[in-house]
Amino acid sequence: MNKGIVIKSTGSWYNVKMEEGHIVPCRIVGRFRLDGLKLTNPVAVGDQVEVVMEEDGEAGSIVKILERKNYVVRQSPRKKHDLHLLASNIDQAIVIMTITQPKLKQGFIDRFLLMTEPYNIPSVIVFNKGDLYNEGDLSVFDLLKEIYEEIGYEVLLVSALEKKGIDRLRKLLKDKISLIAGQSGVGKSTLINSIQPQLELRTKELSDYSGKGQHTTTFAEMFELDFGGSIIDTPGIKTLSFNNLEPIDVAHNFREFFQLSESCKFGGNCLHRDEPKCAVKDALETGEVSELRYFNYLALLDEIEEQNYWERNKKM
Repeated sequence: MNKGIVIKSTGSWYNVKMEEGHIVPCRIVGRFRLDGLKLTNPVAVGDQVEVVMEEDGEAGSIVKILERKNYVVRQSPRKKHDLHLLASNIDQAIVIMTITQPKLKQGFIDRFLLMTEPYNIPSVIVFNKGDLYNEGDLSVFDLLKEIYEEIGYEVLLVSALEKKGIDRLRKLLKDKISLIAGQSGVGKSTLINSIQPQLELRTKELSDYSGKGQHTTTFAEMFELDFGGSIIDTPGIKTLSFNNLEPIDVAHNFREFFQLSESCKFGGNCLHRDEPKCAVKDALETGEVSELRYFNYLALLDEIEEQNYWERNKKM
């Protein structure tokens, strides 16, 4: 059986890099499911697969997906009842943010981490466009850096245009398979081009009218880095929602909340909202827990509970 790794997804076709090094366009044969979940794309970039070649040797069929060590999944932006696989078998995830142009949506960071934390995928938060930051922007960056480094995430300030922070980012990427993601307009493609200029990924300016980003990456794709390792570039993400989670999943995957829950009256069953003798709420009072993180957490709980309520009532 021929084996390879999926390096590009275009919806109906997948480019598979075979063990021998050549790339074969493939279709899917049969149905693939992920833990019984309904997926818009059953095969992800990063999947190790088995392929049967067609008689002409020009294309193939994916007949089996080998066991994944991890995957990153989110609610489909087009089909709210389905899930979308962003990538699989990654060593780390890099979320690209910016304080300005477009304006920071801090809640996006916690939503992104809610995708990676269930699989203990190391995540790095990279703030791009540092050359545009004024004093106020830098104060916001310093605050967020303190919040997230305190709970174990690495936070970088970089400028793709001025090449600041790029050496550190290259060291983090070296010899690893890294998922690169971010909201539209944060300069992800420009940043990747500064790391690996030969890729020449397409870039676009922000929309003058809306101040929002325009999509430049349309499909997930894996690129090899000449200094070792690979990156999986993904389309710009507008929103992140979760139809595959329960409220308790959120509580367990805000890492500092989960650690504190050992001291809650209700232990791991505590949602840290109205429960008595809650260690997270106590830590919030003393400043040990970030208010920003806590308010984002509450918003996620409300969103998931409302979504689950409508789902249950729809089935009745």
